[in-house]
Amino acid sequence: MNRAIQQTLQFYATAPYPCSYLPGQVARSQVATPGQLVDTAVYSQLVERGFRRSGLFTYRPHCDQCQACQSLRIPVHTFTPNRSQRRTWKQHQSLQARLLPPQAWQEHFALYQRYLAHRHADGGMDNPQDYAQFLLQSRVDTRLVEFCEPPSNTDPVDAAGPLRIVSVIDVLTDGLSAVYTFYEPQAQSGYGTYAILWLMELARRMGLHYLYLGYWIADSPKMAYKTRFQPYEIRSGGIWHNSAVQHFSSMRPF
Repeated sequence: MNRAIQQTLQFYATAPYPCSYLPGQVARSQVATPGQLVDTAVYSQLVERGFRRSGLFTYRPHCDQCQACQSLRIPVHTFTPNRSQRRTWKQHQSLQARLLPPQAWQEHFALYQRYLAHRHADGGMDNPQDYAQFLLQSRVDTRLVEFCEPPSNTDPVDAAGPLRIVSVIDVLTDGLSAVYTFYEPQAQSGYGTYAILWLMELARRMGLHYLYLGYWIADSPKMAYKTRFQPYEIRSGGIWHNSAVQHFSSMRPF
């Protein structure tokens, strides 16, 4: 990190609050301030050090008695999909993706509400203000990726078909950070898996090295999907550790 910025940034620990992932646990976060200094270049270095953002706040776990939260990223050039992931990739090849600025789109918010109601009914954050603060407010290079079905023959020219997935991503100097993905909550759709596979392909096309998937907790079933993308890297003890025992980097993933 640039020395001048490192000397200017300050880090403080929040008061304890109930952990969102492990029942009965108390969590704390370390927050980087002032937020105005955390631009894309600075944020990229903070992410490499285990930080993440929620809206305008850049933080990392700083719990007194727990080290369960670990940053996870996928080296996109060595990733090799398993059979299920290959099947999901082929299943949704008809989806049409486009990159958009981080603005409030009514169709996106309606999908977000449906997703929360089905997947996280007790999580809150389902009103327009919270949605905007959580996903759309940013001081870094943030973009939306929307995935739609192809338009029907009766749709007007340039019209998009039904919306299926929205991914919020940050473009970093060494990779993409998947901030949040929500999708049509259909059983066995594989939309979440497809979005991750698509973002890895985007990172490769952009000449970037990693897809950052946020935090992983070994004892959290909700986070188990992240380790299905192999090989992956976990940050522990200030060092990124590769999960791979053996892989063939010359293999094309798709």
